[in-house]
Amino acid sequence: MSDEIIRATAANAQIRAFACNTRETVETARQIHNTSPVITAALGRLLSGGLMMGAMMKGEQDLLTLQIKGDGPVRGLCVTADSTGHVKGYPVVPDVILPANGIGKLDVAGAVGKGTLTVIKDMGLKEPYSGQVELQTGEIAEDITYYFAASEQVPSCVGLGVLMNKDNTVRQAGGFIVQLMPFAGEDVIERLEENIKAIKPVTTMLDEGCTVQDLLQIVLNGFDVEFNDSMPAAYRCDCSETRVERALISIGKGQLREMIDDGKEITVDCQFCGKQYTFSVEDLQKLYDIAVRP
Repeated sequence: MSDEIIRATAANAQIRAFACNTRETVETARQIHNTSPVITAALGRLLSGGLMMGAMMKGEQDLLTLQIKGDGPVRGLCVTADSTGHVKGYPVVPDVILPANGIGKLDVAGAVGKGTLTVIKDMGLKEPYSGQVELQTGEIAEDITYYFAASEQVPSCVGLGVLMNKDNTVRQAGGFIVQLMPFAGEDVIERLEENIKAIKPVTTMLDEGCTVQDLLQIVLNGFDVEFNDSMPAAYRCDCSETRVERALISIGKGQLREMIDDGKEITVDCQFCGKQYTFSVEDLQKLYDIAVRP
């Protein structure tokens, strides 16, 4: 089953909901970054959350970035998603090994530690929107739930999961986001809360054969669900030599001059996909000339 994101409404539009299946996306990230199981789980959860939050944006050029900075051994995670089902991300430290947590699961919270979640939305305005909250658990889903409540004042429930095979490949990955609209009635709120308490973990449902539509039917049991649309989801890095050139120019003519004076070519690695871009001294001189041009 290919990765996808779906959007739905329920209870006469008192609820909006998103769900995604991201096994291939998370496996691609695992292969690119050679992540350990616990970091695959942490990054995979953030990739799934980013995909669904990106799908909430309306403009084709809109971009969403999720940044987690923590005092745990992974140190940080970064994910960027667009509104059309594409996502990319990286961990600062990809090879963290930790024992299982107290319930025998991958210790994502231990890898992340205490810190902050920052959400940046670039919607083509003069300045991107940015909101930041303290991490509540480091488990990712609860932290995104808290962000919605604290920064956007939208009551939400977020479920995210990654299940690994014994060979450390990704067996299942995905999630859901369910949000209450301001006019939601108390009966709708109470029923949704009861449903959330009763559901199984996301990856358990996926491993039992649930589709993303099934996920939302379970979460929204008892409500009339209207599925609005779906779109493919995939890991995609849009780096290019031109983008890297712009980044080098942006560091300033002073640093470019130092690189040129060193007399050696430089190699720039893309953090998201690992692709390498090499620039000769002559290339750097051309970029310097652009940087100093009035």
